[in-house]
Amino acid sequence: MGTNMATRSKQGRPQKRSGTSQPRKTTAHASTRAKSGRPARQRHTHAAAAHRQRSAASGSNANAKYWSHHVMETSDAMDIEKDIFKTGTADEIAQSLKRSSTRSKRRKGTPFQSAMSMLNFYINRAGRNLPKTRKSTLQQAKRKLREAFGREP
Repeated sequence: MGTNMATRSKQGRPQKRSGTSQPRKTTAHASTRAKSGRPARQRHTHAAAAHRQRSAASGSNANAKYWSHHVMETSDAMDIEKDIFKTGTADEIAQSLKRSSTRSKRRKGTPFQSAMSMLNFYINRAGRNLPKTRKSTLQQAKRKLREAFGREP
């Protein structure tokens, strides 16, 4: 009998010697890789870097910081009185918002929805910088607005 290059395993199958086989390529499961072929963490890093480059190229950080200003200028929100949220009582704010929302042709929802969303937008945008007294006035304005539109408080 001649010498065989492969040795036999216990099951009788030929087995290559350890020094002659090439290392096996391991591939990740299909669900862990996307079309780009990179794992999720690397894709996210590259996407974040690309986003930073686009942001830097588009303008200064000062403009990008105040997205709410952009929303106020370009959205289909209704036109409201200047500084109505900063001055005035809860009743004045509610009446002004009701007047503006019923006149507006730029709104998408009902007048009540538009008025309430503008009030909430201002409260949320002010955040912690809003004094407690002013915040309580704006919360009262919400109740007055519901009453003005015949909604239950």
